[in-house]
Amino acid sequence: MSGTTGDFPQGGAERGEDGTESEGSPPGPGAGEIPEYAERVLGVAELIPPGRVMTYGDVAEWLAGEEPPGAEGAADTGGGRRVGGPRQVGRVMSLYGGAVPWWRVVRADGRLLPGSELRALAHYRDEGTPLREAPRSAEGHVPRLDLRRARWDGRDPGVCG
Repeated sequence: MSGTTGDFPQGGAERGEDGTESEGSPPGPGAGEIPEYAERVLGVAELIPPGRVMTYGDVAEWLAGEEPPGAEGAADTGGGRRVGGPRQVGRVMSLYGGAVPWWRVVRADGRLLPGSELRALAHYRDEGTPLREAPRSAEGHVPRLDLRRARWDGRDPGVCG
């Protein structure tokens, strides 16, 4: 993990160079220890290139396809491996996402994270993330992500489009 300080809006924990949470962050299992599944989710978030996004479901799907270390031939849910879905990814991001680019892990409908729209929007504009302008009837006229163009499949770190 990069260990950089982020600003995930839902009380995200800050993580130091050694991957442990800083003082004042939500306690994880084992006092100061981030669960293995959370580390994996955060690792995927760090791989997403600037200007690109993955949905919570995309991250869960990516992780479901991984072969856990030392579990050659193990079933998706076997070998003590913890598998999660979009909600579990969202929970990880809300508890521990402050040290990673949280704005790159998004809702499947392209709406910006409620309560953090302006902070996320600033990141998207800085990175050139494709957006769709909000219709005049939309509350607050906050744009949505253009997922067709911004979504990253994990293969090419190239430019959006």
